[in-house]
Amino acid sequence: MNRTTIIALALAGSLALSGSALAQMSATGGSGGSAAAGGTSASTVGTGGTSTGPAGTGSSIAAGGSAAAVDGRAQSRTNINNGSGQNLNANTKAQAHDGGTFSKSHTKTKVKAGEEVTSRTKTMAHEPGSKPVKSMTRTSTQ
Repeated sequence: MNRTTIIALALAGSLALSGSALAQMSATGGSGGSAAAGGTSASTVGTGGTSTGPAGTGSSIAAGGSAAAVDGRAQSRTNINNGSGQNLNANTKAQAHDGGTFSKSHTKTKVKAGEEVTSRTKTMAHEPGSKPVKSMTRTSTQ
């Protein structure tokens, strides 16, 4: 091998290493929130993560919620499923009612495998005779 060939091979090797280093990534994120009015309360949370490295891509997702009412009705539900391909989705809702007073919270979390995590939480609380109190939290990581 001559000197030009050795330099070309060394350059190709360093480019291959930097290309694989660029392919490695990780992203984590989530959101959550709670609302309370009168004798009611509701809370939800969602979180996820994804990572890509030499061994492949791995992702995780988690979500949950709870609701309570002193004299009324409360319910919460969470659904977690696979989206298209290796993507993950979580949807959790919690709400509590006591007459005209209510609290509710809703969190949606999505993990795009090897790319990003997005999460959004909306909450609302209301007592009769007053304006509803609303909030929204959103995160997105890449």
